[in-house]
Amino acid sequence: MTQATRFPDPEELERELNDYLKKKYGVRIRVMSPMQMSFKNEDESSGKKASGVRKIRFDLKPEELENYLNQYVIKQDKAKAILATKICTHYNRIRFQKERERFGKEHTVGRIKNNILLIGPTGVGKTYLVKLIAEKLNVPFVKGDATKFSETGYVGGDVEDLVRDLVTVADDDIELAEYGIIYIDEIDKIASSRNILGPDVSRTGVQRALLKPLEETEVDIRVPHDPISQLQAIEHYRRTGKREKRTINTKNILFVMSGAFPELTEIVKNRLKKQGIGFGAQIYSKNTDLNFLQYVTAEDLVEYGFEREFIGRVPIIAVLEPLSEQDLYEILKNPNNPIISGKKEDFRCYGIDIVFDDEALKKIAKMAYREGTGARALISVIEKVLLPFEKTLPSTRVKHFAVTGEVVENPEQVLKQILQNPDNPEIIRQYEKVRAKECIEILNRSENKVNLYRKKYPLIFTDPRIGLVVDFHMRTGVPIEKIFDEVVLLYNQIRIFESDFYEKHGFKIVFEDEAIDEIIIRALEGDTTAAVVCREISRDYDYAFKLIADRSGQMQFVLPRDAVTRPGEYMDELVRKTYERYPINEDE
Repeated sequence: MTQATRFPDPEELERELNDYLKKKYGVRIRVMSPMQMSFKNEDESSGKKASGVRKIRFDLKPEELENYLNQYVIKQDKAKAILATKICTHYNRIRFQKERERFGKEHTVGRIKNNILLIGPTGVGKTYLVKLIAEKLNVPFVKGDATKFSETGYVGGDVEDLVRDLVTVADDDIELAEYGIIYIDEIDKIASSRNILGPDVSRTGVQRALLKPLEETEVDIRVPHDPISQLQAIEHYRRTGKREKRTINTKNILFVMSGAFPELTEIVKNRLKKQGIGFGAQIYSKNTDLNFLQYVTAEDLVEYGFEREFIGRVPIIAVLEPLSEQDLYEILKNPNNPIISGKKEDFRCYGIDIVFDDEALKKIAKMAYREGTGARALISVIEKVLLPFEKTLPSTRVKHFAVTGEVVENPEQVLKQILQNPDNPEIIRQYEKVRAKECIEILNRSENKVNLYRKKYPLIFTDPRIGLVVDFHMRTGVPIEKIFDEVVLLYNQIRIFESDFYEKHGFKIVFEDEAIDEIIIRALEGDTTAAVVCREISRDYDYAFKLIADRSGQMQFVLPRDAVTRPGEYMDELVRKTYERYPINEDE
């Protein structure tokens, strides 16, 4: 019995047709099926937008998310494992519950969400970790500062304002916002003070205001102090004549809170001393005090100044370690870190390419470590070193330079030397040396990807073309995988152009590898397609080929790089040589 053929749905057909048209014609042509258009019109007529919930990664596995975090965050292995596991479980549990809803909704009383408390000094990556996770999961993310909230909202807003902010970030998609992540920093600042007599009403009030959102509550989106929501309510009443009550449920919203908790170490240490569990004297040294935080308990946080009800709603605790000088250096060496790539982009927008050698990175890490603010200090140190260059070089003809140890130590002096002699061979040699080393590092890091593309497309990815990919990646910062994929697409467009040229004009043309490389470079740098480049350079091909064919009968042509870089001159020269080789016979 033969298996029935599965017909593609309209979305698949649209995608395949668009891909084919792009490869065939090299232009942005889109096809919309009538069925999809009718669905879209129905949605528009009803005034409803399609929810973005379907884009959420509800099925992500903990190890998959942890591996993703490892690409971006140095150290913090325990914290990454905890965050990856509990956040993945949170969203997989939501998926599991939604799948069972077809048998009827369950009302599970007392189920506690995986709300998380992050403890660690400033600049160790607490916010960065949570942002990365939200981005990977495709869920809305908002950040708030606990010190700006009060129980009643008269200081700068209340806790429920963060929930409303999720709706704004989700582009007014309430369903999507109900699966978002709310990050509250400096949560340790709302712990009641242990140095005053009686209750600390203002701080405990904020804790109590958080209780319901942390668990489950309905938050009214339209409130008197929000003029935009009031205008929306007026407009809705004008159109429908009805009052609309819009609320967002916090049942599935994940709360992640963080703080430095400066006095918590002492509380844990005193408890462990009283218990006498046999810790050696070395753990009590000043340098290793933070080791105690791994033993923190809910009781310690209650003694720190939190309400038991509040701590009970934050069952997951992750402790982040302080960063050493070596850790800061590793952050700078990480190809995914936004610090170096961001600074390169700052210069790149002026057409200037900068590279960093190892000595410079080590000196930057050393200077940053002295400031004692973790990874945040890396940015301030780099800005301090490179600000004179960023201010001055865009007004010069300098288009590249290397950030060396000497630049870090004496930026003003090195800048003065560059301005005095921009064409100094030593400066250029230094840049080329550092850039070559950086190129090798990129190839080593991308070895698996390079080998994969070599194996899959052996005719496309020659050594020079892989070098082309790496060079474009270094100059633009575009992810190397995207460049590889784009090169495959551009190469296929060139081959399609060769075939179409034969069908249209009757002449068989084949571009040599160097010519193909030049077309690809032009397409990448011009943000266009290879088909467009081919059409531009081939305007005179047909006429020249006809002249050559009339004289010599030649119908096939292998085109070198000159046919791309200077097509007019190349064709004139080709015709001239043909006429010299096949002169007109006066007897004919």
